[in-house]
Amino acid sequence: MAIVALTGGIASGKSTIARFLRERGAIIVDADQIVRDVQQPGAPVLTRIAEEFGDEMINVDGTLDRARLGAAVFGDPDAVARLNEIVHPAVRTEAARQFKAAFAQSPDAIVVYDVPLLAETRIEEPWDLVIVAHAPAPMRRQRLIVQRGMSEAAADARINSQVSDDARLAIADVVVDTSGTMEATAAQVAQVWNQLTASA
Repeated sequence: MAIVALTGGIASGKSTIARFLRERGAIIVDADQIVRDVQQPGAPVLTRIAEEFGDEMINVDGTLDRARLGAAVFGDPDAVARLNEIVHPAVRTEAARQFKAAFAQSPDAIVVYDVPLLAETRIEEPWDLVIVAHAPAPMRRQRLIVQRGMSEAAADARINSQVSDDARLAIADVVVDTSGTMEATAAQVAQVWNQLTASA
């Protein structure tokens, strides 16, 4: 039984590491998916977002206009903080529910919480292990441009909006370097998995 936090900057290869861990038997709890779930039409979180940022943040079908909300808060620390105050408590509650459900189903499970904003929001929690996916910022910038079709300016803005690599690396128990081949990343994940299962 273990709860592992997996984090990393944008385009750091975090999702690839999560996939490798899932293939080895880990139960993945996806923070981004939870964010989407708690913002479904009719959810209290969505109602509060509309109250705080305006009804125009809600599409005619009742769903959240993510692009509009993102544009409204991006680059505005105060707006981001207000949004986080609405969203994060609901995410924490749902994540805790999923952790509990995973261990109820399998008491010896290794649960991996795939959470981009660990350094910003959840570092105080008692994780059994913190894994940081890491690739140099210039490489992540190139991935955003080539793989996601971002402009250079957009890629720079996304990277610069997150905490520094040093801040993330400072909280790591294990760093998985994703700057090499896929095989090299997989080999590092195998080592981490062996560590987790040996101590489980």
